[in-house]
Amino acid sequence: MLLSINLAAAEDKHVDLIVFYGQGCPHCLSELSFLESIQDKYPSLHITEYEVYFNAENNALFHKISEAFNTEVHGVPTAFIDDKVIAGFSTSVGQAIEQEIQKCAKEGCVSPLEKIGQEEPSDETVVSIGDISPSENPEKTELKNKITLPALISAAAVDAINPCEFAVLIILLTTILAAGIKKRALYAGLAFTLSIFISYYLMGIGLYSAIQAAGLARGFYTAMAVLAIAIGLFNLKDYLWYGKWFIMEVPLTWRPKMKSLLRGITSVPGAFLIGFVISLFLLPCTSGPYIVILGLLAETTTRNHAMLLLLLYNFIFIIPMLGITLAIYFGFTTTEQAEEWRQKKLKYLHLATGAILLLLGIGMFIAMKMGMI
Repeated sequence: MLLSINLAAAEDKHVDLIVFYGQGCPHCLSELSFLESIQDKYPSLHITEYEVYFNAENNALFHKISEAFNTEVHGVPTAFIDDKVIAGFSTSVGQAIEQEIQKCAKEGCVSPLEKIGQEEPSDETVVSIGDISPSENPEKTELKNKITLPALISAAAVDAINPCEFAVLIILLTTILAAGIKKRALYAGLAFTLSIFISYYLMGIGLYSAIQAAGLARGFYTAMAVLAIAIGLFNLKDYLWYGKWFIMEVPLTWRPKMKSLLRGITSVPGAFLIGFVISLFLLPCTSGPYIVILGLLAETTTRNHAMLLLLLYNFIFIIPMLGITLAIYFGFTTTEQAEEWRQKKLKYLHLATGAILLLLGIGMFIAMKMGMI
C-alpha cells in the first residue's frame, strides 16, 4: 500500500516535453500520434509542439534550444526532455522517449525551455502551433525582413543581367525571325520566357522545401554565404581574365547541343516546351545567385512568405528577356544588334555580377555575426 502511494506521488511530478515538427513530415506525424497515444498514461506530462516549416520564429527557437543543448539541428521531428535531445522517430525512438518520460515522472526534470531562460508552457496539456511566443522578438523579425528583401532584389538583378540567358533568347528569336513572321517571334519569345519563369520557380520551391524538410536552414545559410563570395570572386576573375581556366557561363561543351535544340524550334508551343529543357542548360550559369537567396529565405522567412518572394525574384529574373523580346518586335533593335551589345558588355556584366554577389556574401556573414539572422 505504501509503495503504491509513493509511486503515485512520483508520477505526479511535472514533465515537460518539447517537440519540433514539420507540417507534412511523415515521421513527425508518427511521433505526434505516438505521443497522443501515451498521453493518458502520464497525466503529469506536458507536451509543447512547435511547427518549423511554416513558422520562421518557431524555427529560430529550434536553433536556439539546439545551441543551448550543444547539439546540431538534426531535422524534424526532434524532442527535448530534461537534458536529452531525441531526433527522428521509430519504434525504438518511441521507447526511448517513453523511458525518459517515466524517469522524469519519478525523479523530476527541468523544462528544456529553462536552458534558454524562457518560461515554462501554460498548464494546457498540448499547446497548439504559435500559442507560445518564441524567443525571437518582433523587432528582430522585422530586421530580418529588411535584410532579406534588398538582398533578394539585388541577387535577382544580378541573375537577370546574366549573359547566358541573353544569348539563348537571341538565338531562339533569330531562328524564328528567319521565317519572316515577327508576330510569331513575339509569341515565341513570350512563351519561352514564361516557361523559364515556371521552371525556375518550381525549382526554387523544390529546393526550399528540401532545405526546410532537412532542418538545415542555418547550416545552409552559412554555406550559401560562402558560395556567394566564391561565385562573386569567380565572376570578377572573368572580368579580369576572361576565358582563363574556366568561365561562369554555360560550359563550352554544352553549347553546340543547346544551339541545335534552339535552332530546331519554329513554333510558339515548341518555344514554350524547349524553355524547360534549356533551363537545365542554364543552371551552371544562373543558379548561383538563386541558390544563395534560397539559403537566405530558408533561414529568415516563413514558407508562405518565401513563396511570394520567389515569385518576385523570378519576375525580376525574366524582365530583360521580356525587354529584348519586345524591343526586337517593335523594331527598337535587331537580334544582330542585341548580340553585338551582349558581346561588348560581356566582361562588364561579369563585373557587376561579381561585385554584387561578393558584397551579398559578406553582408550575410556580417548579419549573422551581429545576430541579425
